[in-house]
Amino acid sequence: MNRRTLFLAPALLTPAALLAFSAPVLAEKLSLGTLSKYLNGLTTVEADFTQVNSDGSVSTGRIFIKRPGRVRFEYNPPDKALVLAGGQQVAIFDGKSNVPPEQYPLKRTPLNLILAANIDLGRAKMVVGHSADATSTRVKAQDPEHPEYGTIELVFSADPVELRQWVITDDLGQQTTVILGTMKKGGSLGEGMFSITNEKNKRGL
Repeated sequence: MNRRTLFLAPALLTPAALLAFSAPVLAEKLSLGTLSKYLNGLTTVEADFTQVNSDGSVSTGRIFIKRPGRVRFEYNPPDKALVLAGGQQVAIFDGKSNVPPEQYPLKRTPLNLILAANIDLGRAKMVVGHSADATSTRVKAQDPEHPEYGTIELVFSADPVELRQWVITDDLGQQTTVILGTMKKGGSLGEGMFSITNEKNKRGL
């Protein structure tokens, strides 16, 4: 599995998506201002996730987000991999070996757009797609200064507004979909959970 693409398989046909085929009325499209306000209001998030990889394989696990700039993906067995973002770096730990993690700058990944301290989807040339169907609003965004880093398409439900999934297309054109379960928001997440150095020390790397 290419975990670089994660931060970086098309979207799953969820039950909500299947209902969309039979619903004749489009949902009201949520504004970019409303979605920016929602994302900026997220401080900490914890949720189960299902990941559909570019090769069609599926992984599951638990995600922890602490904005700005920190996220932790814990993958369930048999995978047992760990992906951390913290200190402006991303580290990918292989759960099946003792090799040092692959690392690269967080700013080179589309997920950085929703981990930023201040999210403004109305920024010029940031949003390249904004649409709605019967159940959701979809926003495709890129780094305006570095569109070559790839895109992230965010899928939101309404009433209440909630981030349900994202689809990342990386700089190589590979796609990964992450579907979120019920989110626990506003809890306390320690800094050590997102420390790449701490994780290396724990693993003796």
